[in-house]
Amino acid sequence: MFVTRFAPSPTGLLHKGHAFSALTAWNAAQAAGGRFILRIEDTDFTRCRPEYEAAILEDLEWLGLAWEAPVRRQSEHRAEYEAAMSGLRDTGLLYRCFRTRKELMALAGMARHADDPVDAWAFTGGPIGADEEAARLARGEAFAWRLSLAAARDRLGDLNALTWREEGVDPGLRHAAPERLGDMVIGRKDIGAGYVIASVVDDALQGITHVVRGEDLIETTSIQRLLQALLGLPTPVYHHHPLLLGPDGKRYAKRDRSVTLTELRAAGMTAEALKAELGF
Repeated sequence: MFVTRFAPSPTGLLHKGHAFSALTAWNAAQAAGGRFILRIEDTDFTRCRPEYEAAILEDLEWLGLAWEAPVRRQSEHRAEYEAAMSGLRDTGLLYRCFRTRKELMALAGMARHADDPVDAWAFTGGPIGADEEAARLARGEAFAWRLSLAAARDRLGDLNALTWREEGVDPGLRHAAPERLGDMVIGRKDIGAGYVIASVVDDALQGITHVVRGEDLIETTSIQRLLQALLGLPTPVYHHHPLLLGPDGKRYAKRDRSVTLTELRAAGMTAEALKAELGF
């Protein structure tokens, strides 16, 4: 059976881009006679807010979407994600990275948006020495857990041989390219397991057969495909759809204060009018 999901993070209010993605997933499930699941990806409790989650539910109901109960909230299942991370740590696939945002930006060699996550694409610095790591841990310094591509290659061989089936942008058999992202952050000392590994675990536990989401996440799929292989989890079919662009030609984004669905509703727009505008 076709099973898909919409998995927003309650770090802000939904905008038209979110509505487009949710409706795309919903329509795909309806067309296939399948299931549509809502999941709240709130692993980062430093940024997620309950009022945003409440607004997300109101907006989706306003759009006419329905989903199965109960809604899975990642904040309520940390033990499952930590267990997955523990397995990776125990087999030497993760290492601690103590580098600061400033250091990572300097290593990346480019300026980043102030709200961008600290990930420094293509970072492959590897772990620091055991003595220095012990000293930093004793001082209580913050760190991130990074997935070692070198260790993953030792385990799996050629990582580019990993594939997934793509039904959206550039459909067909796609080869993973995790090297483009480097040793990606999988968790942090302060919040534990992050979204990338949590979503992989959840997709497997919830029986997701098709992941429908924006094309901006195609590169993340490479890391998630790698995690699926390392954790022995199934790989869904992926459908990355084109991003909805605003009048200025830029994609809608929370950080750019795009007009929200809450604001559109307050201005009198109906769900039917919005869906027609978005092509549904």
